Amino acid sequence: QVQLVESGGGLVQAGGSLRLSCAASGRTSSMLAMGWFRQTPGKEREFVGGIRWGGRGTYYADSVKGRFTISRANAKNTAFLQMNSLKAEDTAVYYCAAKSSEMTIIPPYDYWGQGTQVTVSS
Repeated sequence: QVQLVESGGGLVQAGGSLRLSCAASGRTSSMLAMGWFRQTPGKEREFVGGIRWGGRGTYYADSVKGRFTISRANAKNTAFLQMNSLKAEDTAVYYCAAKSSEMTIIPPYDYWGQGTQVTVSS
C-alpha cells in the first residue's frame, strides 16, 4: 500500500504561482507513476498530468500545458506540481495520486491523497 500526503495549497492571486508537494510513504518501491488531479463541485474530476517514477515521461492536460510542470525527487519519494500563470478557473481541490498496476501515465490510478485546496482570486 502507498500513502500520499499533499501540501502547499492556499490562496493565490491570478497570474501568480504556487507549488504543491506530494509525499509518498509505504510501499513506494512499487510506484510506477505519480499524477495530479483536480476537482470542483459539480464538475468531473480532471486529470491534470503525471510523471513516470522511473525514467522519463510526462503528460499534461491541454488546460494546463505550458503553465504547470510536474517533477519528482525519487530519493525523497516526493512529487511536485509547479503552477504558474494561475487563472481563476484553476481553483479546485488538487489530489495527488500514485499508480502501481501499470507503467502508463494516464489514468486510472490506484492510490489517492486527501486533497489540498487551491484558490485563485481574480
